[in-house]
Amino acid sequence: MVHLFEENRGEIIRNDSEAISGIRDRSLDHFRETGLPDTKLEEWKNTNLAESFAKGYEYHFNPVPVRDLQRTFHCVIPHLDTAVIGQMNGWYVSQDVPLIRLGNGIIMGSLAQAFRQYPGIIEKYYNKYSSEDKNGLTFLNTAFAQDGVFIYVPDNVKSSKPIQLINVIRSDENLFIQPRNLIVLGKNSGLTLVHCDDSFNHQPSFSNIVTEVFLDSHARMDHYKLQNINNNSTLVSSTYFHLEKETVLDSLFLTLNGGLLRNNTRVLLNGDNSHININGLYLMDRKQHVDNYIYIDHNARGCSSKELFKGILDENASGVFNGHVMVRRDAQKTDAYQSNRNILLTDTAKVNSKPFLEIYADDVKCSHGSTTGQLDPEAMFYLRQRAIGEDNARMLLMFAFADEVVEKISIPPLRNRIEDMVKRRLMGESLICDQCVLNCGSKEQPVEFRIDKEMI
Repeated sequence: MVHLFEENRGEIIRNDSEAISGIRDRSLDHFRETGLPDTKLEEWKNTNLAESFAKGYEYHFNPVPVRDLQRTFHCVIPHLDTAVIGQMNGWYVSQDVPLIRLGNGIIMGSLAQAFRQYPGIIEKYYNKYSSEDKNGLTFLNTAFAQDGVFIYVPDNVKSSKPIQLINVIRSDENLFIQPRNLIVLGKNSGLTLVHCDDSFNHQPSFSNIVTEVFLDSHARMDHYKLQNINNNSTLVSSTYFHLEKETVLDSLFLTLNGGLLRNNTRVLLNGDNSHININGLYLMDRKQHVDNYIYIDHNARGCSSKELFKGILDENASGVFNGHVMVRRDAQKTDAYQSNRNILLTDTAKVNSKPFLEIYADDVKCSHGSTTGQLDPEAMFYLRQRAIGEDNARMLLMFAFADEVVEKISIPPLRNRIEDMVKRRLMGESLICDQCVLNCGSKEQPVEFRIDKEMI
């Protein structure tokens, strides 16, 4: 990778300012020192990337023209009104202009174009929130990233509609892609972001995605991360949130399909009275693997963090939950809660769960818990006694278990469609769609259970 960078340095840095070029060089030096993550590292001991790295990949330093642009990024969800931003194979895609500035001051579009047009904003925020993470893949992305999505919401502006970022991999080659996203919310601003990762075929790929998000004081963000890639692909998604005082972040991670997925999420609560709710749901089968690593750093007074991650694993699937809450010495009045719950449908499915609290303040309220088991036999017995067949009873219990997370989606049309997708996934309909990650074009009729979930 270092040799590849040096060979293509001119292409990689062509949009850079002197400051960004310096960031690349320092990141490459850090990558030389750290290398790629392996199972010797505590944070990676249950996720082995060796097989993913062993595949041969192509690396493109220029975008490839997009075929069927409208079809690729068309999301048919009734009544869902979003501003769609498209990424194809790691590059921003637009039919009009690469960077849009709306009348209210919101800027969104290509990160590469933002390097040229808004160097002041970029240099103020770029790589400021990921640099503390000594993660070799993040260093690698920082060195290589050429494009991605840039969203800037100025002070006192709230986006009138959600922004939907659809990141699609569509190629006949095995691609290694490293897009970079930067999202900045000014004081007293608001944004809802639906971030989708999807693949169009069964071609292997490796996605190393880094997203930095900054929330200035009194800002609010609703963030949804939806993942539905093919079983031959690897996705490592590193998201860095920085929250100033009295901000609110609601984040939800939904993993429906994928070969190997790692969500590396780090949150810094850097201002007093800031709050984060982070939830996750993963539904895995076959030999799929998902790893959710969440590090929340309480660095200010009166902050709260709530984590709820739930998983259903079937066949030979495996999962990891590694939640680490750090409470600094001056972070008094902290309220932190972690919970990870898992259902294993077979004896060969497995999960490693490690909720962890590290507390240096004395006036706090912190708790964590983890449960892993099979479907409740008493609940199954209760349903069977009411003439509900075994398959329907299992389906009802699994959906009720998963719906505790899904019901937290605050956009009704999106929540309804995700409920349908979860039902299909639980019924074994897990093949990827030729539309977007929301899998809405192939089946227009909603999925209905014969027994309403309210009965349990």
